[in-house]
Amino acid sequence: MFRYSVLFIAVSAALGGAAHADEVDLQPTVQVTASRVAETVDQTLADVSVITRQDIDTSVARDVLDLMRLEAGIDLYRTGGPGQQTSLFLRGTNSNQVLVLIDGVRTAAATTGAFAFEQLPLDAVERIEIVRGPRASYWGSDAIGGVIQIFTRKLEGPRVALGYGSYRDAEGSAGIGHWDGANGYSVQVGARHVGGFSPTNPGICNGPNDPYCPYDGDDDGYRNTNLAARGAYTLGSQLLSATLYRSQGQVQFDQGYSNVIEQTAGLNLEGELGANWSHRLALGNAREDLNTPAFSTLYLTRRSSLLWQNEIRLDENQRLIAGLDLVHEKGETRDTSSNTPRYRDSRDNRALFGGWRAAFGAFDSELSARHDDNSQFGGATTGSLALGWRVNERLRAYASFGQGFRSPTMNELYDPGYGGYFAGNPNLAPERSHSAELGLEFSPTANQRFKANLYSTRVHDLISFTGPQNRAENIANAKLDGAELSYRVNAGAWSARAAYTWEDARNADTDTPLLRRAKQKVSGTVERSFGERFTAGAELVYAGRRHDIGGVELPAYAIVNLRARYTLSPAWSLSARLENLADRNYELVHGYNTPGRSGFLDIVWQP
Repeated sequence: MFRYSVLFIAVSAALGGAAHADEVDLQPTVQVTASRVAETVDQTLADVSVITRQDIDTSVARDVLDLMRLEAGIDLYRTGGPGQQTSLFLRGTNSNQVLVLIDGVRTAAATTGAFAFEQLPLDAVERIEIVRGPRASYWGSDAIGGVIQIFTRKLEGPRVALGYGSYRDAEGSAGIGHWDGANGYSVQVGARHVGGFSPTNPGICNGPNDPYCPYDGDDDGYRNTNLAARGAYTLGSQLLSATLYRSQGQVQFDQGYSNVIEQTAGLNLEGELGANWSHRLALGNAREDLNTPAFSTLYLTRRSSLLWQNEIRLDENQRLIAGLDLVHEKGETRDTSSNTPRYRDSRDNRALFGGWRAAFGAFDSELSARHDDNSQFGGATTGSLALGWRVNERLRAYASFGQGFRSPTMNELYDPGYGGYFAGNPNLAPERSHSAELGLEFSPTANQRFKANLYSTRVHDLISFTGPQNRAENIANAKLDGAELSYRVNAGAWSARAAYTWEDARNADTDTPLLRRAKQKVSGTVERSFGERFTAGAELVYAGRRHDIGGVELPAYAIVNLRARYTLSPAWSLSARLENLADRNYELVHGYNTPGRSGFLDIVWQP
């Protein structure tokens, strides 16, 4: 660990020392998720990072795991290769304790509570915004660890891309867009086919004579087709816009395959209603289908939402945010062998939220609150408070406290289980949390940025399948403490970024570590431009030891990836990526394989 960490820190420090020679300003990136309204990263009183389309193109990453594992506070774990189940832990919280939105539409399945990150095609993404820390006072359920909002692609002109790489990984997309100010359209379609490798290894078996061992050693592939479309038109002082995203995939595993459909659609009307009053009226629809014939199971989610959000500017230093948020969702699990539902149910959630932002000289503050009224479990009220102090133009500090909650999933409530075992419980209460954070941002020069964050989170009434028949109960508690350091620098032809995460995620009742959370993590990139046409770079990912199911301790690992991009002409570009340069053999989940040394090549035509 230390030789890799020292290498990246030394490179970053050297670049920082050379920064004055040729400064490239690190402009704050506009983002909207933290407080629901547009503000720059250096204005928000939350720990926010933004992955832009340029970042995605530069990385030459094939999927979201390779991209987001470079971010501080994030751990992603996948049970095999591309398309296999991917779990995301943000600041130690569970996958279903992170709110995921696509173009503003809530996307997690009502049945399982999880979002299928493995089905997200990076080629269809414009940017990803990551807000760390509880945001339930604005967003409601699931935002205990934070909020991840994904914005689909916005093309300007035609674009065609083709790629091929190891494990018979073929990918292609084509699209077109045209924009005249706020008015325009963009449409892109894509497909991916991966031959794959065996997702499991003999370690998944309970000994050589395990009759239930799923390992068979064959290659299990993945197929996906996807669509991302958007359009907008100005109507007087209002902007009418619409988005559509659809991803349809088939992933193979040792016992069979699963067919997955992820779809979101949104219709928005927004603009000024008065001199100091703006609003946004949004309709949303989300769908997920997960069909696994080998297990005779079909999971269905349908969700409709209506949001009316208002922003009132009291003066140049104060503004109010208030809104009404309505959600209706249906969940169903069906036994496809007999074509009968295991359960089928629906629920409604009505919420009012409000926030006050104020800036007075060097200080700024944010106060927000929300009340949710759920037809299944009743009410939940959450609040948050944040204070910021701009010491000078280069240094800012802030502190925050926030509450969060997570509604029980449909499976946790209503699933009949198997012979009574692992059954849901309709009397479950929501999980609840509170979190405190201290943050520091320092920019010694215009092209350097340093961030440090300390946080402490407590989660109560965690839902656990326990007792004589492993029934769902509110009995567990968790304590999550951590620190995050990150640094970015641009110096002429060079750029670098580094992140360090220390995390202590534990079961508060037994004082045992939570599964698959590394206590220490280091990541970084170094990039070099060789003229205007060619760039090349390297990535480092290190994760410390992690505990897994069955008392297994997974060893630490470190991998290095290389990437390069060459502009052939104004319309053509060629990109290459080499992953796991040293061909390290490591596991993210016990008994599941990860890719060895592998390479990928992409060619893009975009006039």
